[in-house]
Amino acid sequence: MSTQTHIQEKAESILVGGVNSPVRACKAVGGDPIYIQKAKGPHVFSNTGEKYIDYVLSWGPMILGHAHPEVVLAAQSAVADGTSFGATCEWEIQLAEAVQGFFPSCEQIRFVNSGTEACMSAIRLARGVTQREVIVKFEGGYHGHADSFLVAAGSGSLTLGQPDSAGVLKSTAENTRVIPYNDIDALEQLFQKEGPRIAGLIVEPVAGNMGLILPQPGFLEACRRVCDSSGALLIFDEVMTGFRVSPGGAQAKYQIQPDLTCLGKVIGGGFPCAAYGGRKEIMAQLAPLGPVYQAGTLSGNPVAMRAGLATLNALETEFDQALSATTELVTRLRTLSDSYPIQVNQAGTMFGLLFTDQPIQNLSDMGHCDLQKFARYFQYMKSNGIYVAPSQYEANFMSSQHDKTCIDHTVNMITQFLSA
Repeated sequence: MSTQTHIQEKAESILVGGVNSPVRACKAVGGDPIYIQKAKGPHVFSNTGEKYIDYVLSWGPMILGHAHPEVVLAAQSAVADGTSFGATCEWEIQLAEAVQGFFPSCEQIRFVNSGTEACMSAIRLARGVTQREVIVKFEGGYHGHADSFLVAAGSGSLTLGQPDSAGVLKSTAENTRVIPYNDIDALEQLFQKEGPRIAGLIVEPVAGNMGLILPQPGFLEACRRVCDSSGALLIFDEVMTGFRVSPGGAQAKYQIQPDLTCLGKVIGGGFPCAAYGGRKEIMAQLAPLGPVYQAGTLSGNPVAMRAGLATLNALETEFDQALSATTELVTRLRTLSDSYPIQVNQAGTMFGLLFTDQPIQNLSDMGHCDLQKFARYFQYMKSNGIYVAPSQYEANFMSSQHDKTCIDHTVNMITQFLSA
């Protein structure tokens, strides 16, 4: 019995499906998952010794690459001082000030431990502030696994939502509305119909969980406009796009200021950490100042705070490196689209490679993608030392450590795959 087979069987015997997050099982692309032993710079190394150029980067946090020296030093120093206090520490204040420097719309901030927790707390706050019940989201937008988000569209774009997971109550789903991303007409119709009942609109300003789809001109402006006219709160889920689309996130790039912002991934430097923030009068409705309750023993964890602060400090000088690497890779891949049915999208230091030549603006359009070809692509890249996201619906990420050697090899392997 091989080591890999033994580990796989052991994992499946003790972990549900052999994993602790479903996409890691690689069901969409077939084959067994990679078991990572260690990581450094732009590479990950499997338990059996294979070296891969990493474009998953822990689904986004590692914008400086793995085991960045300054982040490692900060984390080591923090661990030596104690791993958890359950009380406020000065590092929380310093990281909050650093985050606010990048995101001025976050006049006050609350740290939590995951993007799911940030988004869940933001919609609770929106409901508490507005005294309304309905939340609006877009098809294909992933905001974590809280009940209100695991909702599919009903029989029509403006109908009540339906549970998209066992265990989600119908009564919960009924207070979530789901409409197509980039569909301004559907957005305006919904707010005309139910505006006074809508507490908040939550949106990934750049959709990163359906193949990386950019907002069409006027779409984010329409989101801001309907919220202003109805009194609903506009919530930007920048868990993925924060610090990646630009240092100030999508809101800085597109010059749209939300009422609440959800952040994660990058701000913990690879440790579990997220946050949500917004205007002072909104955030003041949170306990202990206001009636909206949210708490967490590990929120503001000192190790995550110090690693996150080191990351943001280094990002000020290294973001341009990551952006330049992404732009070079995307530019070279786009030349292939003249000969092959692919699309390559870029949002800052994120990119998506779609196996279709049809325009993609929302989740429905993703039906044009060749998922079987993507599965073959994933396996081909894996066999040639490149680890990409194991789903056509997931974004890929670059770091400041991805150099010309990484880019050259990636372009060569994709070219060979397409021409085979």
